[in-house]
Amino acid sequence: MAQLDEAHKTKAEPQLTSRQRRARTVARLAAVQALYQMELIGEPVEQVVREFRNFRFDGDIDGQTMAEADEDWFADIVRGVVEDQSAIDTLVKAHLASNWRMERLDSTVRALLRCGSWELKHKTEVPREIVIDEYVELAKAFFDDAESKFVNAALDAVARDARD
Repeated sequence: MAQLDEAHKTKAEPQLTSRQRRARTVARLAAVQALYQMELIGEPVEQVVREFRNFRFDGDIDGQTMAEADEDWFADIVRGVVEDQSAIDTLVKAHLASNWRMERLDSTVRALLRCGSWELKHKTEVPREIVIDEYVELAKAFFDDAESKFVNAALDAVARDARD
């Protein structure tokens, strides 16, 4: 979370307070975790959204209290990705190497790309740079430099398709 806090200092959605921006970052992180969980366990979207709202938000992660999340933003992302997954996957697949399929990607990378792509496609009021930066920073929290560069390049390409 310290890495994500530092990233917040360098970018901002001007209409949001720093507390609101942080809550969105936490929502994005939780959305990636929720999609990962859904893929691993096969839980339905509403069950996972309810679980996060009732038990995860304002709870502990490894002994540290989770920061406040924008729970509505979280739910919008998770529900939106599930509802529009086929179209989102098509957007992402268009920018993978010709012999790569979504299934070959690490499940966390898949979740990052799906969440970021959904936001780029459906939350057009949020500047593309902010969406991409947020998911790249989340990628850095999970992976080394190679995966975060891959997430950056893929989301940048998706942004061109989704917003231009």
